[in-house]
Amino acid sequence: MRVSLLNSFVAAACGLLLLVAPQARAQIGQIDTLARQMVLIDADSGAVIFDKNGDERMPPSSMSKLMTAYMVFEQLAMGKLRMDDVFPVSEKAWRMQGSKMFVHVGDRVRVEDLLRGVIIQSGNDACIVLAEGIAGSEERFAEMMNEKAKQIGLNNSVFRNASGWPDPEHVMTARDLARLAQHIIAKFPQYYHFYAEKDFTYGIDPVSKRPIKQGNRNPLLYKDIGADGLKTGHTEAAGYGLTASAKRGDRRMILVVNGLKSMNERSRESERLMEIGFREYDTYKLFSAGSVVDEADVWLGERGKVPLVLQDNLAVTMARRNRTGMKVMVRYENPIPAPIIVGTPLATLTITAPETAPIEVPLLAGASVQQLGFGGRISAALGHLLWGAGKQ
Repeated sequence: MRVSLLNSFVAAACGLLLLVAPQARAQIGQIDTLARQMVLIDADSGAVIFDKNGDERMPPSSMSKLMTAYMVFEQLAMGKLRMDDVFPVSEKAWRMQGSKMFVHVGDRVRVEDLLRGVIIQSGNDACIVLAEGIAGSEERFAEMMNEKAKQIGLNNSVFRNASGWPDPEHVMTARDLARLAQHIIAKFPQYYHFYAEKDFTYGIDPVSKRPIKQGNRNPLLYKDIGADGLKTGHTEAAGYGLTASAKRGDRRMILVVNGLKSMNERSRESERLMEIGFREYDTYKLFSAGSVVDEADVWLGERGKVPLVLQDNLAVTMARRNRTGMKVMVRYENPIPAPIIVGTPLATLTITAPETAPIEVPLLAGASVQQLGFGGRISAALGHLLWGAGKQ
């Protein structure tokens, strides 16, 4: 067994982008929060910085509109919809209660306006118009949401409607909401700007005869902390919730809180948690996909060494105070007998740091190595007997 310590290399590594899974479950830090459920993650690494009841099923209220928007974004990206397409407003949509975009029965509304109605105004009526326009009925649209949720790894989410209207079977978790936000940001950057818009005007007030202008309910958009999304929620059962994202420099954080007692408490607590995440934790980018991490000796091969590489980019998120204690090691059996096929797992890269769960990532053969012919193997074996492995 050979163990290589790579700290000198890690100290010099920089400038790489990452999405890596080993930190996606273990919680890095500890914090008290007023929220009933809460998750704070680093968007690039997927590392969970804080977690309170993150896998507890809860009513997501209007935060589940993120899934409704995801379904529309996908239709747009696939070319099945266009922003200028129009959908008719049914009586069901017009009569829908709660937060509204104020569409009228018989109207034909552009998809782009409906999206803003969902994202900015949290319009339950707009959700139903989109659901019926895409799937024929809200019930069928909810079935499509559930199918898509399974495909993208939302394993603890069940959707019964398009708006998050209270239903005991309509549930999500804070972790699933954070994962969904990650998907939206990464997969649909061309549409993500809607979440940063602070207001939207649609329709005419029948009394004042003035355009109806409504503001985005996300409190973090109005604070100077880099926030650019995503969605609030509130019902009596759920309390006040927020799925939020903020970016500073090249670093993005995603926060989900739920079960807070008031809009003011939601605003203060979400800002506090986001600030702590940016101030006290950081993501250290170590290796890019395909880069050679180490080289292993090869026994009876046409070449004496094989490069050990990573399949994906790799970084680690941790408390800044623990950075100096980070260690990176490579373990493998040495030498590795030929033949070796490129892409075969040959070694394990292990990252440890104080207060951080160990991360283990496989290292793959970066090249194929053919076995020596019969004569070559005999010669190598004799050389090993006479001179040792170093003369192979």
